[in-house]
Amino acid sequence: MPSIEIPPCRAEITSGIRHKIGEFLRAANPEKSFRAAIVTDDNVSALYLDDVRRSLDETKINFVVFTVAPGEVSKSFPVLEKLVEFLAAQHFTRSDALLALGGGVVGDLTGFAAASFLRGVPFYQIPTTLLAMVDSSIGGKTAINLAAGKNLCGTFYQPQKIFTDPETLATLPDAIFADGAAEALKYGMICDRKLFHAIAANALRSDAANIIARCIEIKASIVQRDTFDRGERRLLNFGHTLGHAIETASHFAVSHGSAVAIGMMEITRIACRRGLCPKQTAENLQTALQNLHLPTENPYPVDTILQTMLNDKKRHGEILEFVIPRDTGKCELFPVSIHDLKDFLTK
Repeated sequence: MPSIEIPPCRAEITSGIRHKIGEFLRAANPEKSFRAAIVTDDNVSALYLDDVRRSLDETKINFVVFTVAPGEVSKSFPVLEKLVEFLAAQHFTRSDALLALGGGVVGDLTGFAAASFLRGVPFYQIPTTLLAMVDSSIGGKTAINLAAGKNLCGTFYQPQKIFTDPETLATLPDAIFADGAAEALKYGMICDRKLFHAIAANALRSDAANIIARCIEIKASIVQRDTFDRGERRLLNFGHTLGHAIETASHFAVSHGSAVAIGMMEITRIACRRGLCPKQTAENLQTALQNLHLPTENPYPVDTILQTMLNDKKRHGEILEFVIPRDTGKCELFPVSIHDLKDFLTK
């Protein structure tokens, strides 16, 4: 299985790697005093916590466990506070490390805690969902949500290493798997037509490891050229400006992947209406999303999500930047004045 360099870290994609976490950590941290804090959620802990525990026990690494509730409710200041207070009570130091065992919520929360506790302690990503494997564990973005919107408080902080175990996909509910498929399809839309058509044909089920590796390669390449999201990396937000607003409007009842799917579809329709991309592009995307059992229609009127969009972290002054498709496999940044935003979305 591939090992992909994502400076300054590396993603190891290996079936069963969760059973060998201790070996990697001990090799990187030979000091006997080294400790680990496993951060996970109630769902993942029932499935994979014992595997990681055994691996740490076998390599004589002392560890503690901090468990959160599943879902976006855990990407919050109250949960972050509990986590860092827990680390302080356990007398964690900069020589120790945090392990994020779970999906995007656990990864974002753990990364933000690692970045801020003691002004920075090491952490490792162990993504267990498709979405986390192809997207949220890659690139060093960490965040929690605010009432005003998603991911509005966070920082850039890279993990030491990412341990991706495709075996964990076998236990994902279909809806959670589909969430990750939306993010994978995004990479195809922005820069890889071949990848788009492979995912649309359900290759994620038959060739998961190689599809995951290709998504990581794309994101790693873009992140390496634009670490702090000031230019090309913004292309990775395709579907996210509308998607995050839909998530917030639904109080996170609409999942991230579903919201991104709707966001990609809506912005592609807008691009077609404005003559910026062929009608076939929208038709291909709609077919692909339907094949992946993802929604394609926005359940909210524009006025409901407009205010949330004005709080989007990608806003620069009076300009909000969208990612629009020119064709399958080709997207570009498209600035819109906030004064024209409603017209842009509706006319």
